[in-house]
Amino acid sequence: MRFRSPFRRVSALGAALAVVAGVAVSAPAAVAAPGSPGTRPSFCDHDNRRTPFAQYLCAQSDDLLDVRIGDVHPTQPSLGYDEVYYKLGRYTLGKDTINKRFSDWCEADGRIDAVAATPDARLDDPSSFTCQLPVGAETADSIAAMKTVVIGPDGEPFLTDGHHTLTSFIETPDGGADLHVRLRVQANLSNLSRQDFWAEMQAHKWVYLRDPDGNPVSVNKLPTSVGLGNFTNDRYRSLLYFGRDIGYAQNGLPFQEFYWGSWVRDTKPVDLTGWNPNDLDNYLATVKAETQAMTALPKDSIVDSGFTATELGALNQWNDGKAPDKGEFAKLSKPYSDTKPGKLAYALEYKRTHDLT
Repeated sequence: MRFRSPFRRVSALGAALAVVAGVAVSAPAAVAAPGSPGTRPSFCDHDNRRTPFAQYLCAQSDDLLDVRIGDVHPTQPSLGYDEVYYKLGRYTLGKDTINKRFSDWCEADGRIDAVAATPDARLDDPSSFTCQLPVGAETADSIAAMKTVVIGPDGEPFLTDGHHTLTSFIETPDGGADLHVRLRVQANLSNLSRQDFWAEMQAHKWVYLRDPDGNPVSVNKLPTSVGLGNFTNDRYRSLLYFGRDIGYAQNGLPFQEFYWGSWVRDTKPVDLTGWNPNDLDNYLATVKAETQAMTALPKDSIVDSGFTATELGALNQWNDGKAPDKGEFAKLSKPYSDTKPGKLAYALEYKRTHDLT
């Protein structure tokens, strides 16, 4: 099912995200006339019973597209496992009044937050919980928070943002591959040849083709579905996740934290030889050192892949100018015994209870 975004006509959201990302998103080759070099006829609205992703073929840019999570094709080879462990810890060991998995689903669906849930609410039964906004009442801000997808050859949906979130949904007990959520369509490139599709994806930087060691990865080696077992673990990406709003702010640039992770790996701004990802105090000290190095960078310095520190969201001051016992770093520092544990505490508790240390 497709929902037309109320802001689709002016495409203001897409333009704003392109400016933030520093990528000039020109009209994709998919708009070329059928039969042009590198294109194929559009099969939208034709008989596509032999095309497994036929339901996605007619999606247009800025549509809010209902997608089965098991259908999405990743555009990155790795995840920061500890981010997923945090989310799964919050979902299964959480102390929230309304479980965080419902809030995350509502946010991903373009409806801000969960405001109510029945005692036996399940993620795979959206009627058992209530989002802040009903379908059709989405705002520019709520749509901006949605995960994104590009429609590829034969209608296959390629996820360009949300790999950690959708992996958490597929791994949680009441989630799974058949769970549905809406994704915002960035582009429909379904009438491109597969070779030209990947060229277009790389031109827009909608795909990340490096492994955790920085080695190149070919597109045919990308995972075919979300789920922890399909990705390698990028510990640098994990480290960067916990530095959000301490050393940098998210700004809508796809793979933003992977670029920062490459900087940590390649330039070695901090010594990670003593980093223990299973000890809270040690992990916190490592996050602090890494984010302090980020904010100390000249804002016009190139971090990775041509992006400057400013383009990658580096903050002007560490912890946004607040003391270590204030702000986001203070929230991150709270142990699992606290009434509102920090993200690291949830990740470590989940790893401990599932023998993942």
